[in-house]
Amino acid sequence: MTPPPIPPIPPVPPIRNLRIETLTGDAGADGSLVADWQHVHNTVVPVDSAYLSPGDVTERAGRNVLEVAYAGDVLVGCSTVRAPRDGVATVISRVLPEQRGQGFGAALYERGLDTARALGAERFETVVLASNTAGLRFAERAGFTEEVDRYRLDGDAVDWVELRLT
Repeated sequence: MTPPPIPPIPPVPPIRNLRIETLTGDAGADGSLVADWQHVHNTVVPVDSAYLSPGDVTERAGRNVLEVAYAGDVLVGCSTVRAPRDGVATVISRVLPEQRGQGFGAALYERGLDTARALGAERFETVVLASNTAGLRFAERAGFTEEVDRYRLDGDAVDWVELRLT
């Protein structure tokens, strides 16, 4: 079965010096990547239930594809690709607030889709914290318009929105 066509995100200016590093299953071997991925995640997802320690990040790197993005030497974002289940992969890109609007999210998103396809995904989902309005707008522009689920984890005051690429 051929995956559905992916709608393009509006064009962004070319990104200079974008470097994306992948954390491996032994992510603890390079503590700087773990610390940078953790910093972006915990900054963009500032809820207690989602706070991740370095050990949590290392554990996730063993079961997901985690990447960290830099513009030159400046940390700009991170991404997660969860391996497909029943043909559905979850692709999440996160960009630090001060780095948004420069195309980094689009670059991480496109790379995440390519990674998910290489892992055998036929359909794609993402998850965004409902209070992250910029993230929700980005996801909608990228074609994630079908809401699959909305839930709240214990202790959270904000919902999570699970969206499917349509």
